[in-house]
Amino acid sequence: MSALFDRVAHVKGTIAEACERANRSPAEVKLVAVTKTVPTDIIEQAYGAGLRVFGENRVQEAQPKIGKLPADIEWHFIGHLQSNKAKVCAGLFDVIHSVDSVRLGKRLAARAAAGQSIRMLLQVNLTGKTSQSGFAPEEVGAAVAALAGESGVALEGLMTIAPQVTDCEAVRPWFRQLADLYRDLAATAAGHPWRHLSMGMTEDYPIAIEEGATLVRVGRALFGERPA
Repeated sequence: MSALFDRVAHVKGTIAEACERANRSPAEVKLVAVTKTVPTDIIEQAYGAGLRVFGENRVQEAQPKIGKLPADIEWHFIGHLQSNKAKVCAGLFDVIHSVDSVRLGKRLAARAAAGQSIRMLLQVNLTGKTSQSGFAPEEVGAAVAALAGESGVALEGLMTIAPQVTDCEAVRPWFRQLADLYRDLAATAAGHPWRHLSMGMTEDYPIAIEEGATLVRVGRALFGERPA
């Protein structure tokens, strides 16, 4: 447990240092602890270390975990979401980072409880790789406009997955591009809680913070290597 506490403290310290370099407050950045394959007892330890926001990649893995863990945890869905899992996902998670089509956004909205909205971010595929989900940068504006008028939708911002590189500094232009898109679309998302840039993972979250990230998705730096 002490090792996990040390890793949590190290990540929080790194976030604070990145914020200082960018002249930002650490309060502007939310740490999403990625718990894919992490058992509930370890998540409980992370909760004991002060973490309250956790991210899962798979609905079927998250569902039994969520029911066993404290009710004040904020759960974020960060993986690829199949349309047939939309109903379950909408009922489990507080925020969904990975809406990659207007159809999926509308399907999630249709599952919102009466008088409530699904908090969602639109995933942007900046690399153009067909292996990665998300809207192309030139498609995002139309997607925001299409979903902004839907009841049951709360548009909170954009998410991306940066390409894997050997030099982390090489991802900076990708994060800067997403931040520019986010600012350009603020008027289109008027009336929505447009406040989040979800970008940066274990390898590159300090750079993402320097470029404006408000949500960083960190797994390995907290929980170590996942089992094969």
